[in-house]
Amino acid sequence: MSVLACPEGTAATAPVFAPEQIAACVRQVRRHAHIVAGPTGRELGLVMGPRPPGDVVGTLPPLYPEWLGGRTFCEAHGVRFPYVAGEMANGIATTRMVAAMARAEMLGFFGAGGLGFAEVERAVRELASELAGLSNWGVNLIHSPNEPALEFRVAKLLLRHAVPCVSVSAYMELTPAVVLCSAAGLRRGPDGQVVRRTRILAKVSRPEVAARFLSPAPPELLRPLVGSGELTAEEAELAALVPVAEDLTVESDSGGHTDNRPLGVLLPRIMLLREETVRRHGYTREVRVGAAGGLGTPDGVAAAFALGAAYVVTGSVNQTAVEAGISDDAKAMLADADIADVIMAPAADMFEAGVTLQVLRRGTMFAQRAGRLYAAYQAHPSLEELPERLRATLERDVFRAPLDEVWAWTRRFWEQRDPAEADRADRDPRHRMALVFRWYLGNSSRWAIEGDTARRGDYQIWCGPAMGAFNRWTEGSPLADPAERTVVQIALNLLEGAAVATRAHQLRGFGVPVPSRASAFTPCLLA
Repeated sequence: MSVLACPEGTAATAPVFAPEQIAACVRQVRRHAHIVAGPTGRELGLVMGPRPPGDVVGTLPPLYPEWLGGRTFCEAHGVRFPYVAGEMANGIATTRMVAAMARAEMLGFFGAGGLGFAEVERAVRELASELAGLSNWGVNLIHSPNEPALEFRVAKLLLRHAVPCVSVSAYMELTPAVVLCSAAGLRRGPDGQVVRRTRILAKVSRPEVAARFLSPAPPELLRPLVGSGELTAEEAELAALVPVAEDLTVESDSGGHTDNRPLGVLLPRIMLLREETVRRHGYTREVRVGAAGGLGTPDGVAAAFALGAAYVVTGSVNQTAVEAGISDDAKAMLADADIADVIMAPAADMFEAGVTLQVLRRGTMFAQRAGRLYAAYQAHPSLEELPERLRATLERDVFRAPLDEVWAWTRRFWEQRDPAEADRADRDPRHRMALVFRWYLGNSSRWAIEGDTARRGDYQIWCGPAMGAFNRWTEGSPLADPAERTVVQIALNLLEGAAVATRAHQLRGFGVPVPSRASAFTPCLLA
């Protein structure tokens, strides 16, 4: 990462007291900051660099973005920066994005959620080959309540190809798949410590879910895995001594699946739970807690670290990166968003349960149309019993095709992906209706990824308010140019700016009259 140049006239060893001079000093995070008193002894100023002669009220050492989070996170994952580019489903977080993050000494996850097995397998093979020898990359394992066999098959794929990190998301309960990823390959090291082959980062937004990942894997899930030969007895015994995940990503107001909880409330609650659970189980290694959701500006990232996050995870903002697997048309829509241009809508993968996710509202009618489908699903037992007027409206405005034709397409899809789903739909008219409605929800994401402009009004683009904050922050800067907006530049600028914001906060704590504009870091191209 480049060292930002000190503004002209601020490098002298003489104390500075004027607001503009103090603001310029704040941005010199890689230099010692010495706090000195003025002639009257009441006002405080700064001297940067070598310690000045005379009385010094206090000294702040150099501050590097690498030091903002927990050092154990960086050591555990072999990274330089406590920063993660999170998985964005349907391959929006591409293999190219994961590789770029790994080479920049950060961590990134491929967005496997929503993809078929063959697509995930291709991505895993590509990453395992391209990043051979590196341990700072991973793939997402998403909870798939409608497709448990696929979830388990993906878990075995990740283990077979020795994927070093697995980010597990959307779980409310532990499943055999996630327990298998956590326990497979456990062994004793020379010092007697339990060594993991696969590092699990678990996304959580509720204390009760966090408690499950903080605890050892339950025996009722381990026993069948031993019985089927997926785990050895020794692996199961060691799994009873360690948490399912040693990294918990606390997800607040994010794009996609979210409980919309504020980070300032949720993160301290999970950290308290972490301390209680570690004491109860007597773990000898630290369980790390990170922060995700709503992180689109340096101030937001700095706030997460100030709350105690060991690492941060970004999502929505990375959809506009050049490496993101989404169309330029959808990226342009995201670049126009502000913080209020988001809305909750039914989720395709948990449609029947009424689960919602956060999506872009501006420029698309997806949320309203998906909501109309869920209301119809709640009110009617089958496609055949939809009122004629409602059916005609849905065929004209939402599906743009007769529902019988949509069902034929849907059935062919499930016959290839999971024939049991097609068979169940033949027996259960309500399930058939759910699958037809999910056809729209699933394809709306694909239309946005492919840039089908004829379907722009139906684009489903996962997005949280962080996107709008990021857009306002980058206005007029090099990152406003889509060609410069790489996933690594986004990361480096957020971290650099967070270091500046942190230094401003530190100096305020010493009583230095730091002007509010001092922490306003303007994005630039960093190396």
